[in-house]
Amino acid sequence: MLVKLLKFILYFVLSSVIYGAFFYAPLAKGLGEYTRVLYFHVPTAWITVIAFAVGALFSGLYLRKKILKYDLWAEAANQIGLLFGVLATITGSIWAKMSWGSFWNWDPRETSIFILLLIYAAYFALRSAVEQADRRAALSAVYDLLAFVTVPFFVFVVPRIYESLHPDPLVNTQGKIHMDGKMLLVFLSSLAAYTAAFVWLLKQRIDIIRIQLQLKQMEN
Repeated sequence: MLVKLLKFILYFVLSSVIYGAFFYAPLAKGLGEYTRVLYFHVPTAWITVIAFAVGALFSGLYLRKKILKYDLWAEAANQIGLLFGVLATITGSIWAKMSWGSFWNWDPRETSIFILLLIYAAYFALRSAVEQADRRAALSAVYDLLAFVTVPFFVFVVPRIYESLHPDPLVNTQGKIHMDGKMLLVFLSSLAAYTAAFVWLLKQRIDIIRIQLQLKQMEN
């Protein structure tokens, strides 16, 4: 009953965010209609970072305790991170098309997330190339920790040390985001809803992994 209630709440909040983005929150000055992309692009980028961080945490736990489930949980978190990274790239490209006239401009922000996606795609290529479970888990965990070191660099550093086409019309001279009450409500609700969706997706994936491990133990 509780699970159904939580799923309903998550569905309601996500639906409310979609409605709020298109019909409730006003358009930001200088952004026009593509203000609406903000409520989806930023949360997907946020979850990308969170998911990769969780993946690195599980990888660290595997290296410390050598328990296979942590490696599988790290893989699950990184799968979700890669998915949201692709969504962040797509929504960013929509923004770029409306703002700059082209879906892809090799802007520092676009280039950095593209390289980051390649780094994590290589993580899954590594996993598929190693058959032995323990060796795959160890190599993947080490690679994952090294990959996550690049996340802050590509997400937060590179886009700010190079001149970018990426607009920041919502940021004032003090470096603070300027939104009115309606925009802020929808924006924060979107962040919360996407974070809850990530937790739910990760839990579902971990439950599947747990069942798979139990079935494998029964077979042995």
